[in-house]
Amino acid sequence: MQAAADRFDVTCRDTTQPMDLDECRAALATCDVVLPTLGDAFGAAAFDGPIRARGLANFGVGYNHIDVTAARAAGLVVTNTPGAVTDATADIAMTLILMAARRAGEGERLVRAGAWQGWHPVQMLGMHVSGKTVGIIGMGRIGQAIARRCAAGFGMQVVFWNRSPKPVDGAVQLATVAEVCAAADIVVTAVAATAETRHIIDAAALCAMQPHAILVNIARGDVVDEAALIAALETRQIAGAGLDVYEREPQVPEALRACDTAVLLPHLGTAALEVREDMGRMALANAIAIAEGRAPPNPV
Repeated sequence: MQAAADRFDVTCRDTTQPMDLDECRAALATCDVVLPTLGDAFGAAAFDGPIRARGLANFGVGYNHIDVTAARAAGLVVTNTPGAVTDATADIAMTLILMAARRAGEGERLVRAGAWQGWHPVQMLGMHVSGKTVGIIGMGRIGQAIARRCAAGFGMQVVFWNRSPKPVDGAVQLATVAEVCAAADIVVTAVAATAETRHIIDAAALCAMQPHAILVNIARGDVVDEAALIAALETRQIAGAGLDVYEREPQVPEALRACDTAVLLPHLGTAALEVREDMGRMALANAIAIAEGRAPPNPV
């Protein structure tokens, strides 16, 4: 924030709630550059009014809250913060894999409720992840970081689906999402949220998963059909899920919250101070370039 103030006349909102449509329109009409973040309503309607802004320097790698086509048509550059989030998001994927596989959420609730009666040989048996097969949906920076952790740290076999062919050492690319779901003990979504990837994990994909398998989503909420996932968990079609993102966040359906086999985190993917600082500095570098009429380092 100090670095931004050294370069710009900064207007800082006094709330962490997402910007509504009127706020987005006002920002575009009065500011040279806007730094939006997750949930800010920069859909097509935001670009209907007068526009002074030259660009949107998004704070985050995901930008599905921005209608990039409408922004470009209005003459704006859109940027994001790739790279800064890669390792932290991959770490959260591993957290969710381990928590869901080893039933850590269930176990903690048991202890906190005062209901634990002591160790016994078959208490809360979960999945031993070492040597299992992980299937990754989307093999970009984050997907590859997850693959490295799974292979090097846990001896897992890696299969993946990607929108285009991509050679990845030690991993096997499969032709369809369903093939990955069928082959894997653990399925992790790490794909960008676009119109094409919405509900890429749907009822058919969940049906292809093995009964002992778990689903982990650290991408964006709408890449998973949440209703279909709830049904799969309630009927024990799959063994569990680990979620850091939700289809209509921050709303999380009561039925999902009631699923003991679901581990639910409040979008912690990049929630480490040094990571958020790196994201902010990257967003600021993009903003300065936009303001100076230069090509920004990270256009989308």
